[in-house]
Amino acid sequence: MESEQLRLVAVSAGLSSPSSTRLLADRLAEAARRELAERDRKVEVEVVELRDLAVAIANNLVTGFPPPPLAAAIDAVTVADGLIAVTPVFTASYSGLFKSFFDLIEPTALTGKPVLIGSTGGTGRHSLVLDHALRPLFAYLRAVVVPTAVYAASEDWGSGGDEYTEGLPARIQRAGGELAGLMAARPARDPETEEDDEPTEFERQLAGLRFD
Repeated sequence: MESEQLRLVAVSAGLSSPSSTRLLADRLAEAARRELAERDRKVEVEVVELRDLAVAIANNLVTGFPPPPLAAAIDAVTVADGLIAVTPVFTASYSGLFKSFFDLIEPTALTGKPVLIGSTGGTGRHSLVLDHALRPLFAYLRAVVVPTAVYAASEDWGSGGDEYTEGLPARIQRAGGELAGLMAARPARDPETEEDDEPTEFERQLAGLRFD
């Protein structure tokens, strides 16, 4: 029996075009796709560029009504089997655009969903944003964040690391593999019978995992 095609959505909050944030999101998605292919799992990848939705997000926060492109992006995130969320670092935290988008997601919509977090910045000193800002955000949304988070500073691009530090390509590969493993393990969902606010037994087990 052929396995169901999985859906992977990467959310990029980069403001420039092109941006290192989008580049990191693409590389993480490709790493997960390759790992799923090795497991004989098909996956559809969609990238949501928040810069294209900035005005719609602001209007939605005021009016409470998302226009069709924003509604489609929110739907894509909530029904995905796996999520990649990447933001640039602004003032030692995620960007306002990134936070505003996830403020529009229903609090229970990401329950049990595998999420890979990443961020970009000009210096490695901002890497703690992953554990001080992004992990708490997705913990509140009851998502399952994979153990490896990926931060890419300007000097990381094109660097293979050294004897003390794992390079960016290796971190991307490891994080993509962890996300693929959780996605492949998720059972098929039946939206007609599943309660929106009740996590499955599988999701409760995932949410209780510790990775320390």
